Amino acid sequence: MTKKRINLALQGGGAHGAYTWGVLDRFLEENDLEVCGISGTSAGALNGAALKAGMVKGGRQAARDNLAWLWAKVSAVGDLHLSGWMAPFGLGAISQAMAYSFPVAMSTAVTQILSPYAYGPLYRNPLQDIVEAFDYDHVCKVQGPRFFVSATRVRDGKIRVFHGDEIGPDALLASACLPTLFQAIEIDDPKTGRREAYWDGGYTGNPALFPLFSRDLPDDIVIININPLERDALPTTPQQIQNRINEISFNSSLLRELRAIEFVQHLLDHGMIQEGTMSRVRIHMISDDDMMSQLSTVTKSFPNPLVIEALKEAGRASADSFLQGDIDHVGVRSSVDLVKMFS
Repeated sequence: MTKKRINLALQGGGAHGAYTWGVLDRFLEENDLEVCGISGTSAGALNGAALKAGMVKGGRQAARDNLAWLWAKVSAVGDLHLSGWMAPFGLGAISQAMAYSFPVAMSTAVTQILSPYAYGPLYRNPLQDIVEAFDYDHVCKVQGPRFFVSATRVRDGKIRVFHGDEIGPDALLASACLPTLFQAIEIDDPKTGRREAYWDGGYTGNPALFPLFSRDLPDDIVIININPLERDALPTTPQQIQNRINEISFNSSLLRELRAIEFVQHLLDHGMIQEGTMSRVRIHMISDDDMMSQLSTVTKSFPNPLVIEALKEAGRASADSFLQGDIDHVGVRSSVDLVKMFS
């Protein structure tokens, strides 16, 4: 098979990013698939950092080992010990049990009345130890896939894309900083000349696609989507409503970029702008909305080993389906019908 060159766009979604781990784990088994660029937000940024650092250090197997290490660490952050006795009932039952469990109920209630700043010197970001363990000499290396991390500037609501030597523990923490759970991450911004506070990148780019439009990168972008674009059932409980609000808000920036790409392609197809003046980006998407619809914001925020393992296996299965079908469109045309998506 001719080598296929792709960029990866990795969505954020807390512990649901284990699905992306499964996709990447399967992709890394394919020697004829070359990842040239990665844009990641939140969990997608952590996955991207693990993949790049491993690739630079020791190639594909090192990248797989790095991803496995990352998710072993994430699994240990918030297990509610439901894995054993709830296993026979399926992911939907586990998600519901977690949503109504006492620790989750208490945590949710606390976030409604207490700011993360209320904890004073007792506050510590639970992801800090994980992101500080990355080898940033490898994450920031010029060699290997080009890597971009997105965060939202609190002051003006604009996106900031970190790349190269700008990427460090603070950039990854900023990209994954949900403001109701974590204190904003403050980082010097050379463009504004100020020390800026940042929140989760999902509000402005989940993930950002435009950093991948560079002429030295391939025109094919594979989006690994972990927030369902559609849910047929009307949300009626408080948990369901909040979950759907979260999904809609964290998909909105991606949909805006996809609509812009569709518009540019319409102009190119109809000769309204000259071919070559703008990139003819080809979009591909990997997702499992059926599985994600069984889960909720609770399983995003409270990592559970059983859920994480199931998500990994679902990601590998989705990657297999992509490699057996849509991979043939890479380098040729989009496998996502953007016209239909927005009609």
